[in-house]
Amino acid sequence: MLSFESLDLFLLSLSRSFCTPTAVFIQIQGCVICLLLAIGWALAASIRNREINRIKDKMRKGNSFAFLYQDINELEHSNQVNLPRVTVIMPLKGFGEHNLHNWRSQITSLYGGPLEFLFVVEGTDDPAYHAISRLLSEFEDQVDARVIVADLATTCSQKIHNQLVGVQNMHKESKYVLFLDDDVRLHPGTIGALTKEMEKNPEIFIQTGYPLDLPSGSLGSYCIYEYHMPCSMGFATGGQTYFLWGGCMMMHADDFRKDRHGVVSGLRDGGYSDDMTLAAIAGDYKRLITSPPVAVFPHPLASDLNFGRYWNYLRKQTFVLESYVTKVNWIMNRTLFAVHCYLSWGFILPYFMAMIHVAAALRCYFKGYSSEEITYGLCPGLTLVSFLTICTFSQLFSMWNLTRIEVHLCNILSPEAPRLSLASYNWCLVFIAMLVGNFLYPISATRSHFSQCINWSGILYYLENGKIERVQRSKDTGPVFTDLGGKHLYGKKGFVPKISFLGSLSRSLAQWRQPKKFDL
Repeated sequence: MLSFESLDLFLLSLSRSFCTPTAVFIQIQGCVICLLLAIGWALAASIRNREINRIKDKMRKGNSFAFLYQDINELEHSNQVNLPRVTVIMPLKGFGEHNLHNWRSQITSLYGGPLEFLFVVEGTDDPAYHAISRLLSEFEDQVDARVIVADLATTCSQKIHNQLVGVQNMHKESKYVLFLDDDVRLHPGTIGALTKEMEKNPEIFIQTGYPLDLPSGSLGSYCIYEYHMPCSMGFATGGQTYFLWGGCMMMHADDFRKDRHGVVSGLRDGGYSDDMTLAAIAGDYKRLITSPPVAVFPHPLASDLNFGRYWNYLRKQTFVLESYVTKVNWIMNRTLFAVHCYLSWGFILPYFMAMIHVAAALRCYFKGYSSEEITYGLCPGLTLVSFLTICTFSQLFSMWNLTRIEVHLCNILSPEAPRLSLASYNWCLVFIAMLVGNFLYPISATRSHFSQCINWSGILYYLENGKIERVQRSKDTGPVFTDLGGKHLYGKKGFVPKISFLGSLSRSLAQWRQPKKFDL
């Protein structure tokens, strides 16, 4: 058995080995990663905060509807009647605790132009079919909305198949099509803001946004939150970006009618990920992707989101890098794979080394070693630990600040919704989630690379040369719940509770919004 003296010598020796030039480089690299994240989140926060100040300034000048329009004159009937028609397509799968709230926020949009909603399910046995049907019956004469049954996908992912079926059924006069995930909680002015940017700059190929995760308290939910936060920097540009989130994508409807740049065929023929496929097409044809500063959406995570569901979600995210459209897309995915894996473990290793430095220092302190005996091994190590601690706190503060500002922006953009708050965030769990998530990412990515198969909501997708080669369904081997929203995929029909105060308020907003139904 290892004695305590042997343990002390081992820790001291290990601490000294972590002071070699290579080890010092690794530890300094970890500090640099922390600082770069802190700077990136600070820049993203400044852009979101600028939008908050703009809205507040407009409100002080008398425009109480600044969360909808910068210029209050845009609310005039003469301007509203000229707004283009928009079709909102939402592929559905399963039914969970947050779906009703999300769907209500979408169909009660305050967009003043012609607007239709197409909710697309794979079959009538999906719990989402019954839930959305009952919800739409409440708004029967207030919104133009339909439920469409798409049947089963065979050449692409079920989500993409549902989206393309929605495109086939959209109104012939729709100018723009907005794809939404069913876990997106829109603001009343979101559709109007996206449409305005499309009208202002016809060169825009896709407009996108990004979710603000609201952790439910479990470690798995915080791992989701920390996974999304670094990506949020790429969406908080206030303009052009190279990133795309499939949960919110507004595009020109004619791009799909004419299969411009192969958007339909690229998705239909072996497409696994809608956003990665469309982002690759945008890059290949040098088309513009933008993300307006108001396009940040509350994303409540399931209250029972356990660690297993987080792992399934991470597996699906890393598997995305195995799909590609062109050779260039393949090279970019491989590069992203390598860089992300390198940075993930490059982020983790300094904390492991810091733990050894601290453990050695504590053992030497309690054992009463003389300063001469331990100075050589501990002083350089403890200096690095101090530097890493400062960088970590800077990173967490910047992360907190961006989250605080995005929460504030969401509250301003949705004044009728329940107030969001940072009070429920546990920042110790956030830090632990950062360590856990970055440790697991390379493992998940490597497994995805060698498996070339993924189980997505009970559907097995097999890739070959970056495209879906085979689709296999098996309810027996699939999960019962989806990963993030905790939605029931099978079983009892969706249940719609009685109308609450918020439901009544949502209905009032829908009545105030606009036209009833439009003939096809």
